[in-house]
Amino acid sequence: MDVLILNSCSKEIEDFPEVIKVDLFEAINDLKSGLTLSMPLSRRMEGMGPGVFELRLKDRSGIYRVIYFFKKGDAIYLVHGFQKKTNKTPQKNIDMALMRIKRLL
Repeated sequence: MDVLILNSCSKEIEDFPEVIKVDLFEAINDLKSGLTLSMPLSRRMEGMGPGVFELRLKDRSGIYRVIYFFKKGDAIYLVHGFQKKTNKTPQKNIDMALMRIKRLL
């Protein structure tokens, strides 16, 4: 299955530390090859709708998330990347991801 990164998400990921980018692209390759990712690397984003997940990445510099969406019969889309600074995903990040997902539907 193809994995596509929205331009806006790609720009967000540019600011991630190199070690996080390496881990992210390894996870993307796993998704491309059809592997199902699970905790602690990936988890379903409850309440955001079916097919929405987050990649959970961290290193000494912090915690990073990339929200991705399975569009049935089409591709997997990486829609939003951010550095997480609180225990709960900030509502502004959820809203941003949902807005981008709605554009894909």
